[in-house]
Amino acid sequence: MKNFALIGAAGYIAPRHMKAIKETGNHLAVGYDINDSVGIIDSISPQSEFFTEFERFQEHAWQLKRNPETALDYVAICSPNYLHHPHIAAGLRLGCDVICEKPLVPTTELLDELAQVEKETGKKVYNILQLRHHQAILGLKDKVAQEKKDGKYEVELTYITSRGKWYMESWKGDPRKSFGVATNIGVHFFDMLHFVFGKLQKNVLHYATENKAAGYLEYEKARVPWFLSIDANDLPDSVKGKQPTYRSISVDGEEIEFSQGFTDLHTTSYEEVLKGNGYGIEDARHCVETVEYIRTATAVKAEAGEGHPFLSRLL
Repeated sequence: MKNFALIGAAGYIAPRHMKAIKETGNHLAVGYDINDSVGIIDSISPQSEFFTEFERFQEHAWQLKRNPETALDYVAICSPNYLHHPHIAAGLRLGCDVICEKPLVPTTELLDELAQVEKETGKKVYNILQLRHHQAILGLKDKVAQEKKDGKYEVELTYITSRGKWYMESWKGDPRKSFGVATNIGVHFFDMLHFVFGKLQKNVLHYATENKAAGYLEYEKARVPWFLSIDANDLPDSVKGKQPTYRSISVDGEEIEFSQGFTDLHTTSYEEVLKGNGYGIEDARHCVETVEYIRTATAVKAEAGEGHPFLSRLL
């Protein structure tokens, strides 16, 4: 049984990490968050220690380290995006391996810095890239690998996840902390596209505001117009008023259904990390590069065949 700490224990994604720690037969020893709304712990690990100041959390972790039976083995990180780097570094320097949500860090420069801390500590960073474990995505990857297709696959990515007014008041609505829509919600899908279709060859931004973005990505084996939004007004008429989220990936006109199980893959990710098969810094590099470029790019007019169908509504 391994001992875990959880940084960002009050966050939206934290319960999935708590559940994964429990379902893999491990122990959540301590949690930390500046917010004390962590009642979910009672149903998963009521004996866990909890702190709302990082200094007290860190001191407790050092005390646990004195006894091999209580010393922390892993630090799981679900904190806001802009805090991932310092929290990962702190976990490594505590002598722990680290499991962190996406995006691992916002820039390749910070990836290189984390690689240096790995060397200094002898510990390792793992990124949650859960779509790589989804059976529908694995099936698509196998199909692409086996088919001898002339030309590239025509892929269309659309993800609209409605958010209320609270969102822009939270850290997620602050581009200095979330790094914007394309990074915060797009990084999952950009990783998956690379995983299935190979190296990125072209990256073009067509549109970007605080609540939506659109562009074009071209991989070794696919051409991908993409559209991401947190604006409910962008929902297709077929789902508007019925559901808050619309998720669609089509390949050569055929829809890839992966909504089922989309939220249940953290335990699988933890199982793979514990077996030594987790995804590390270099696995995350391509999607960090992708979103880093998108954040700094200037939007341009879409060339023929590269614009997402929803783009015409915005221009």
